[in-house]
Amino acid sequence: MTTAIFVVLGYLLGSLPFAVIVSRAFGLADPRSYGSGNPGATNVLRSGNKAAAVLTLVGDAAKGWLAVWLAAHFGAEHAALATIGVAAFLGHVFPVFLGFKGGKGVATAVGVLLGLHWILALAATLTWLLVAVATRYSSLAALLAALEAPFAAWILSDRADIALPVAAMSLLLIWRHAANIRKLLAGTESRIGGAKT
Repeated sequence: MTTAIFVVLGYLLGSLPFAVIVSRAFGLADPRSYGSGNPGATNVLRSGNKAAAVLTLVGDAAKGWLAVWLAAHFGAEHAALATIGVAAFLGHVFPVFLGFKGGKGVATAVGVLLGLHWILALAATLTWLLVAVATRYSSLAALLAALEAPFAAWILSDRADIALPVAAMSLLLIWRHAANIRKLLAGTESRIGGAKT
């Protein structure tokens, strides 16, 4: 029962659309109306407002972390923590508050990893940063970080109840980037800091 409660809570936390909330607070256009149409930090950055993008990034990561932390703090079974984190990730990707049309979940996934173990989050973040700085492709950075995360989870924990949910989260994140993969292959993917369209 406790696990079920925290799965639902995790999903609801994940459903909070920080890209939309922050954009409204800053008087910006709805991020679903320009660029990629994705309610996430990278698209908010296309508005030209870096502070709004940073707040979106922090908010999206924090909700993933908070779902796992609350569950651990209030006694959820350790074996269930990764599943609860995945529920928060699913909330971001399929948010009830936005008609189940959400973001791609990169920042929320990192927040979930942080809740599970800081080294997991650090490994994914460093992978993202290295690829993003080298290529200026946020999508490519996210894809490579997603590929790395399940292996890091397995090496660090040696536990299927951690590694398998992380792998499921990574696969869904990769699937959410299908359009980006096609654009990367075609050479038409937009780069970080690109202009609003």
